[in-house]
Amino acid sequence: MFPIRDDNPTFHPSVVAYAIIALNVASWIFLQGLGTYPQLAVSIFKFGVIPGELMRMIPPGTSVDVGPGLKYVVEATPNFFSVITHMFMHAGWLHIIGNMWFLYVFGDNVEDSMGSVRFAVFYLLSGLFALALQIAAHPSSAVPMVGASGAISGVMGAYIIMFPRAPVHMLVFFGIFFTRIVVPAFFMLGYWFLLQLAGGFFALGGGGGGVAFWAHVGGFVAGMIFAKAFCNPERTDACRQRRGVLQGIFRRVK
Repeated sequence: MFPIRDDNPTFHPSVVAYAIIALNVASWIFLQGLGTYPQLAVSIFKFGVIPGELMRMIPPGTSVDVGPGLKYVVEATPNFFSVITHMFMHAGWLHIIGNMWFLYVFGDNVEDSMGSVRFAVFYLLSGLFALALQIAAHPSSAVPMVGASGAISGVMGAYIIMFPRAPVHMLVFFGIFFTRIVVPAFFMLGYWFLLQLAGGFFALGGGGGGVAFWAHVGGFVAGMIFAKAFCNPERTDACRQRRGVLQGIFRRVK
């Protein structure tokens, strides 16, 4: 299932969510060379988080293959800025497009309920908690962590708390065929969370295909926990009431 859009109007223009999307796209273009080699590989190791290096579980001077003709040497002093910069790096076209689309669909409403400044802090905190859980699951890993998905998972966790019944339009694929359905947000996001949780336990057994499932789980749970602290109750109630009025009008017209 893939979300197309939600029926959840906003009162205020989304500034931070769109700025985050712009920063990610700019990083993809100017720092990652639109996914071309060697810029992509270099950027992932330079700006991504290597858990084993950050936790000092990989000896300094250890050489890690980056790609043909490229190696990364583990440094004695980890790049602590990578705990932030990794949120703006991606590993491929599908990675960045998927992440930015999820942020586009769900980020505007969460920002609308929190306010732009609170949303920016919330977003970064969710990303940090996501990183922490992923490192806890694989502390000695030499595989770099990159992507905005941990922080965006936090946005999704907040969304399920604030707008559990908001209608989400989904594309459902059946092989080469697909159809569109509308489901409550709690169904779509809950189903997504269970998939991440299952993937996380599978990854502990040595599978996972390089997906940071525990980052998704950590970000989502953090978003659920932080939602009440960061949201503005008046803004959230106003959004819910407006959605209810619009849905009532739609039903009468239909």
